[in-house]
Amino acid sequence: MKLPVPFVLLALAAHCAAEAPKVFAGLFKQDVPVRGQVGMVLPPSEIDKYVAKVETAARKDPKWFREFSANAKPGVPLPFDERLGLTKEEYNEYLALWNKREFKPMEEVMLLLRKSGDKTWTLTATGAASTLSTLRYTPDADTFGSPNGELKRIEDIDADASSILGAWTGKEWKFEEETTLGKTKENIALGTFAGNKFGLIVYRAQELSTEGTRLLDKSLVVRFPLGKAGEAEKK
Repeated sequence: MKLPVPFVLLALAAHCAAEAPKVFAGLFKQDVPVRGQVGMVLPPSEIDKYVAKVETAARKDPKWFREFSANAKPGVPLPFDERLGLTKEEYNEYLALWNKREFKPMEEVMLLLRKSGDKTWTLTATGAASTLSTLRYTPDADTFGSPNGELKRIEDIDADASSILGAWTGKEWKFEEETTLGKTKENIALGTFAGNKFGLIVYRAQELSTEGTRLLDKSLVVRFPLGKAGEAEKK
């Protein structure tokens, strides 16, 4: 039976369109460009004098500081200890300043989720976020492929409000490899800030030599408005 032209076009559109992977749900729609910002979360500059005191204390007793830091919750201020070089009053002022941290945008970028193969998807990005374009997501395996290797899904993120980025939840993937030449780590996380107004991409790649020398340390934080607020007009 010969279908009318409108029905043929609808059938073709249905065949070409692919449902975006669930990990991107609520963050991106297929082929819909989104405006984002690459930036950093920073507290007021007044905190620097307290950070300098802690750094001085760490140099005086590096062994203790390494052990103390290793036992602390990552991404949040260290608990109070007199050996940090701060009085209790200074420590409280440090926490007050920490709680005033804000996202500081550095560059406007564009993000676009598109199908990059029969079974893979790519989050194409511009400018400083272009590194993300090298990753390929495979829904069937729930992995990201990169030039380094395969990033596998690890435990979901439920960050505390006191963490560097504030309260947010998300999903994370990780690659780690150690060879005779050194150690390579690569992570990507996708999530949303508390309040569900902004989405978040956190990416980091590190390379260390066998002697522990840092050969590469690339960190990337991209924030973007969710829903219609972040969508850009297609050109």
